[in-house]
Amino acid sequence: MHKVTLITGDGIGPEIAQAARRCVEATGAPIEWDIQEAGQDVMDREGTPLPERTVKSIEASEVTLKAPITTPVGVGFRSINVHLRQHFNLYACLRPCKSYVGVRSRYENIDLVVVRENTEDLYAGIEFEKGSDLTAELIQWINSKSKRQISSDSGISIKPISVTGTRKIVQFAFDYARKNGRKKVTSVHKANIMKYTDGLWLEVSREVAKENPDIEFEDRIVDNMCMQLVQKPELYDVIVLPNLYGDILSDLCAGLVGGLGVAPGANIGDNKAVFEATHGSAPKYKGQDKVNPTALILSSVLMLRYLELRKEADKLEKAVAAVIAEGKHVTYDMKPHRDDPEAVGTQAMADAIIAKM
Repeated sequence: MHKVTLITGDGIGPEIAQAARRCVEATGAPIEWDIQEAGQDVMDREGTPLPERTVKSIEASEVTLKAPITTPVGVGFRSINVHLRQHFNLYACLRPCKSYVGVRSRYENIDLVVVRENTEDLYAGIEFEKGSDLTAELIQWINSKSKRQISSDSGISIKPISVTGTRKIVQFAFDYARKNGRKKVTSVHKANIMKYTDGLWLEVSREVAKENPDIEFEDRIVDNMCMQLVQKPELYDVIVLPNLYGDILSDLCAGLVGGLGVAPGANIGDNKAVFEATHGSAPKYKGQDKVNPTALILSSVLMLRYLELRKEADKLEKAVAAVIAEGKHVTYDMKPHRDDPEAVGTQAMADAIIAKM
């Protein structure tokens, strides 16, 4: 039996969490759930968006399945998602982007995997606010050491990229490619401009590639990569990127396959993994039983594969694909017209997926 923390989130979170849980249970996977809360709803009651009991549950479980969470504005953590990634050192963000027949898109047969470094780069949270004494002191020091001068009314963000962090994420990309029958890893950077951060990223990427000669390797400058993905995405397979570029390009790749409604995600470290949909909590749809549960259900597929429950994972993914291809029992956003009266609700779509297994 595998112990799994299920964080129900807020907004639409509890509804799609229920749908995903039911679908996982229908596969027959040996899962023991520990239901926990995080986000706005628990903040309103307890004064914290991330209770200690939720953190302890994640620590005690093999993996966590997390529904979308709203980070309360002005209180608590800057981002609950970022806090969890940093607290548990979930250094690898995995976002597969795969075409499913029946999903509206300008592209067909897309099968990309974005591997994003999660802990460094501009998302490390090292920032200095405009006008503070500490920022003024930092600007003065930088201006004394650099030919390029910073204006005194600047805010500053620090972009750390380390050999250690880069080596771990690039090796993760090669290991994932090897384990999942992938053929190529592409490292994305802006080393032509940021020579000491992205330059380091590129140098280490090439070193790791030499240690993994069984997998093809190439690198691309990030702006060119965006164009390449729009023009000829079929040339790419596993794409590994620093934090900020990974965040941006994962949404671009999701757009190639129909949007965030069908985009699963995972945040993985050496000892813990959190699986989640990449879309937000959409509080305006809370309690309406109308939103698409596909992204969180596909995140559950990733979770099952991580737990080496591949038979159950394949069963669930095939059922999801069959329901989408049939196009009958799907939510309004997956219909040709969003006001289609035959669109079904969240739980009815889950029912249809369960019936296909």
